[in-house]
Amino acid sequence: MPRRFLQRYMPKPETLRRQRSLRFMSRLIADPGLWILSRRSVANAFSVGLFSAMLPIPFQMVVAAFGAWLLRCNLPLSVGLVWITNPLTMPLIFYGNYRLGAWLMQTPAREAPERVSTRWIAEQMADLLPVLAVGSVASAIIAGILGNVVIRLIWRWQVSRSWKRRNLQRRIRRGQLEK
Repeated sequence: MPRRFLQRYMPKPETLRRQRSLRFMSRLIADPGLWILSRRSVANAFSVGLFSAMLPIPFQMVVAAFGAWLLRCNLPLSVGLVWITNPLTMPLIFYGNYRLGAWLMQTPAREAPERVSTRWIAEQMADLLPVLAVGSVASAIIAGILGNVVIRLIWRWQVSRSWKRRNLQRRIRRGQLEK
């Protein structure tokens, strides 16, 4: 299923190795085990990528690359999934993480003033950071597990659908199925 679809959009290792900015990672990029597209490697890459995306930290892509290396899963997918939290979606996702953390810690969520400023955020950071951290870790774990399970189910469904389609085509070719 998804193997052909994913291969169509994935970058080639040689292309990445030639890029000047990625030369320091050339050994990691050259590892063929991190480019395999199997059900396990793709599902684990989704776990790593989604987990890293939910964390409010700088260098999420480095965390995802290290996680892909540790779990021996697909490197480009895990790093690419970090971009779920891009500059447009980041405020909404981290606000949701903050609300989840407030709910888990059973503390009232702070209401934002009419005009949010960096000064207000800096003043509130001591109170906001622990709640955001708890909510982010919780949503990272949930997103990682859900991503893994959903990808495994989709992969399995696609493979069984493909088997059924091939079996039907074989039966038609053999003339066993009446039209």
